[in-house]
Amino acid sequence: MKLVQVVFIVLLSFATTIHADYSRDQSMTVASLNSIDIAYTTVGNKNAPAVLMVMGLTGSHRLWGEGLIDGLVDAGYRVILFDNRDTGESARLNALGEPTLWWQLLKNTVGLEVDAPYSLNDMAADGVAVLDELGIVRAHIVGASMGGMIAQIIAAEYPNRAESLVSIMSTTGAPHLPSPESEAQSDLQGIADTSEEGEAKMHKMGIYPKAMPRQLMAIISAGDRSEQVRSIEVPTLVLHGEDDTLLPPPHGAHTHELIAGSKYITYAGMGHNMPPQVVPELVVAMTRHFAGNQ
Repeated sequence: MKLVQVVFIVLLSFATTIHADYSRDQSMTVASLNSIDIAYTTVGNKNAPAVLMVMGLTGSHRLWGEGLIDGLVDAGYRVILFDNRDTGESARLNALGEPTLWWQLLKNTVGLEVDAPYSLNDMAADGVAVLDELGIVRAHIVGASMGGMIAQIIAAEYPNRAESLVSIMSTTGAPHLPSPESEAQSDLQGIADTSEEGEAKMHKMGIYPKAMPRQLMAIISAGDRSEQVRSIEVPTLVLHGEDDTLLPPPHGAHTHELIAGSKYITYAGMGHNMPPQVVPELVVAMTRHFAGNQ
């Protein structure tokens, strides 16, 4: 059951400082990758070192915020942003059906295999396909929340494509890790129960509630990924908020413990979000990590 609870989303406290280089509303290119439409956009000099950003549960690339992306671009990086399948301008996979959550969760509780329309590995393959489409051989891979899981999979399964890994407020999915606090679970449930009117508003923010059941099944079906995470050999930076109530800090600490040579940084005043006052510190940590592992 704990793995069910280890489901999360990067919520709405991202930086919104506007710079000239990047707008979260800028146009995207849609390409048929892995037999589905995946939308992506890039920021920065195409000859600069590449950074692939992978967002979390139900979130499109818009949730990264302009302050963080411009910070990376200003530091000399080319940032690649894409919308995970089922979100943003990428294909909405409603035709795959909506899993009956109570039944799938019950099956998971008693140790039965759940029915997942697609997997985290499929989503990792989407990210690699975006790199292929752009002709990028290697990139720094950055993922937040569920996106951190996907980024970990890219680093583990496609190590020749990963210059380095940054795993932000993510987890290994190990069953011994602490459960989210009740309020954090309620916030997540509130997104799942969004009305049609509320859904339109959430789309403008970059959140796609209808993706939750399918992406949730992808997380649950992945199970405990500790051994896969332990196999990661690319240089890794693990970042986590000290006030994260959805994925408490032991989740980040366990990721760090399993990846040999990784570095672990926690931030006061950061929960399961990236508040504006912390974004400059995140940019410094990430760009130092990139520069040291180029």
